[in-house]
Amino acid sequence: MFESVLVANRGEIARRVFRTCRELGIRTVAIYTALDADAPHVRDADEAVEVASYLDADAVVAAAASADAAAIH
Repeated sequence: MFESVLVANRGEIARRVFRTCRELGIRTVAIYTALDADAPHVRDADEAVEVASYLDADAVVAAAASADAAAIH
């Protein structure tokens, strides 16, 4: 099993994934845009990385790499 996961979602979906990961002992990483900086999913994650867009796949992968995430959900 992996030790950390970046969740490339926001809102309730991300929060549900974070809760499950927490139960499994997996560190979580959120991504967010400037507009979502204060969103609940950002606060719920162990770490958060800003991206320009949730749809920018290269930025999501770069965020995962910078946070040392072992997987992307």
